[in-house]
Amino acid sequence: MTSLRWIYLGYNNLSGEIPEEIGNLTSLEHLDLVYNNLTGGIPPSLGNLTHLRYLFLYGNNLAGSIPGSIFGLRNLVSLDLSENSLSGEIPESISQLQSLEVLHLFSNNFTGEIPAGLSTLRRLQVLQLWSNRLTGQIPKDLGGKQSNLTVLDLSTNSLTGKIPETLCSSGGLFKLILFSNSLEGDIPESLSSCRSLKRVRLQNNKLSGELPPEFARLPLVYFMDISGNNFSGRIDQRQWEMPSLQMLNLGRNRFVGGLPESFGSDKLENLDLSENEFSGSIPAKFGALSELMLLKLSGNHISGDIPPEFSSCKKLVTLDLSRNQLTGPIPAELAQLPVLGQLDLSENKLSGEIPNGLGEIESLVQVNISHNHFRGSLPATGAFLALNATAIAGNNLCDLTTSTGLPPCGGANAKRSLIWHNYLVACILGTLAFIALIAYAVILMNRGRMSMEMKKVENLEDGLTWELRIFDSGKVWRSISMDEILGCRKDENLISKTGDSVSYRGDFSGTLFVVKEIRREMVMMSSFPASFWTEIGGIQHPNVVKLIGVLQSSKGLGFLVYEHVEGRKLIEVVRSLSWERRKRVAIGVAKALRFLHGRRSASRLVGCVSPDKVIVDGRDEPHLELSPLDLVGYETKGFVSSPHFGPGNNLHVYIYP
Repeated sequence: MTSLRWIYLGYNNLSGEIPEEIGNLTSLEHLDLVYNNLTGGIPPSLGNLTHLRYLFLYGNNLAGSIPGSIFGLRNLVSLDLSENSLSGEIPESISQLQSLEVLHLFSNNFTGEIPAGLSTLRRLQVLQLWSNRLTGQIPKDLGGKQSNLTVLDLSTNSLTGKIPETLCSSGGLFKLILFSNSLEGDIPESLSSCRSLKRVRLQNNKLSGELPPEFARLPLVYFMDISGNNFSGRIDQRQWEMPSLQMLNLGRNRFVGGLPESFGSDKLENLDLSENEFSGSIPAKFGALSELMLLKLSGNHISGDIPPEFSSCKKLVTLDLSRNQLTGPIPAELAQLPVLGQLDLSENKLSGEIPNGLGEIESLVQVNISHNHFRGSLPATGAFLALNATAIAGNNLCDLTTSTGLPPCGGANAKRSLIWHNYLVACILGTLAFIALIAYAVILMNRGRMSMEMKKVENLEDGLTWELRIFDSGKVWRSISMDEILGCRKDENLISKTGDSVSYRGDFSGTLFVVKEIRREMVMMSSFPASFWTEIGGIQHPNVVKLIGVLQSSKGLGFLVYEHVEGRKLIEVVRSLSWERRKRVAIGVAKALRFLHGRRSASRLVGCVSPDKVIVDGRDEPHLELSPLDLVGYETKGFVSSPHFGPGNNLHVYIYP
């Protein structure tokens, strides 16, 4: 088939070696063998394919070095050999590929230096060599004036020396990724005037000096991470004008002085200034960051009060102010944060009582208030019911529920504290306070137990014991029964059917809900600790379908009860979605995953995410449908745990038709 011009065999399960005979197909222009199980080396005979423009071999198990004949393919536009086990050095003869626009060699075992000949490839736009074992310096002329370089990723190697001045000389560089190397010196002045930059990741190097003033005025940068370096100086005495900025991480450096009142962006979602030497107070204007989801100021010398203006950050999920010198009480206004999931105020000088409203935040799952000067009782609701001793140590607190190991409120410690505050009336009010607190504790303990209990029902017809757990605290759902859930299983209520589940629409007291029958054995609910169910019930996010409850029989039959979301599954509509609509869906799914991964430990990651678990509503807003089986620690199911998603890692969401 010597006239063959295109071969696309990617995304299959092909094994063995690439046949030498492919080199006889001299008319070939496109060769795509990606994501198979191919082994062995790259056949030198591919050098005979002089018309070849695209060579894609990524995602296999190829080994050995790149044959020298490959570098004689003068018409090659894109060469992607990434995600293999290739080794050896990248030869200088790569400079012969003068038509090359894209070079992907990342995720291999290449060693040696980056060839200087790459600087002579004037058409090269994308160069990605990350996750290899490359050493030496970045070629000093890379990205020069005659270059078309737009994307450069050399991260996770062992590169040394300085960042070249030439990287943005062409004026087109928009993605610069150099993290996890051993680069040193200052940020080049030329990068400060690189107004095409959009994404900058220089973290975990040995860079030093002060930030150039113009580096804080890059109009298109939406993601900047320079954490884990030796940068110093002040950042509050310059004008920050970064209107596109969404993520800024300056953590683990040696910055001093006060915090800037603004970073010139109303789109900021993640702000990490931790592990520096910042001082002064937290600017009240941080409360104007309406898109903020993560704020980390831990490990500094910040003093003063916690601004009550934080209550305006309605999307805030993580707030970490630990290891500072903050004083005063916790603002009661923090209870107005509807999706707050993690709160760390430990190792400060905060005082007063814990606002009861914090216990009413349903999304709050992790709290640390240790080593402060708090007094009084802990809220007997929400996340405070599951606190361990280390999260509250070093205070003068008492417990209404006896679940934390603190002395009970009204005991000897509490009485001594009361006498210390008001000696003259202690004899009269102490007894009354003791009686009132004991009565209040009994009520709250009973209420807490009720909310954590499972309803157990014996069914005489089938001899099964059913367990029903309701997570939603609303009055409507607390009164729903097993029969009303099982009664939805009618043909006229059918929504969808897959290999392992069937979904039905239900109506309870005028409120629609969805019942999903799981056609595979579920792990028994009682085998999970109470903290797990508290975590499940606390999940609230606009892109996550709310799980109302779980019904399960003693034989493992399971039914999940969800809120009703009007829409269609992504797998049903993806073919009809335009690029802009797909983009909106992908962003929504990414936000849901970031929220879920960011609030959960590495042993409880979100898995089993697929297009049939995403509901797209009429506004193209996606809603991720999860079940407890997706959220349990994978070690209990025999699965391999997926990589943890955190502030330092990328998250990619692909939607294929």
